Amino acid sequence: MCRNIKTLYNFDPPATDEEIRAAAYQFVRKISGFNQPSQANQAAFEEAVAMITVASANLLGALETKAPPKNRAEELAKTKARAAQRFSK
Repeated sequence: MCRNIKTLYNFDPPATDEEIRAAAYQFVRKISGFNQPSQANQAAFEEAVAMITVASANLLGALETKAPPKNRAEELAKTKARAAQRFSK
């Protein structure tokens, strides 16, 4: 799957509408193969982003967990450490 799409569930503070839309945009870019759609495909592209944004927001709102929310700063630090290790080879 697309590495640019980040997990948005169970964070404190919760994912913003902007973050959800950005993930939807990345998903549509990935499955369509278009980095930027042509004018002929722009409407379909934007409609897909809007639909996936709504579906993703509904999913995030419906999920339940007993796990404590993850701290964004700590998760970012872990991600950067993994990337540094991966790319230092």
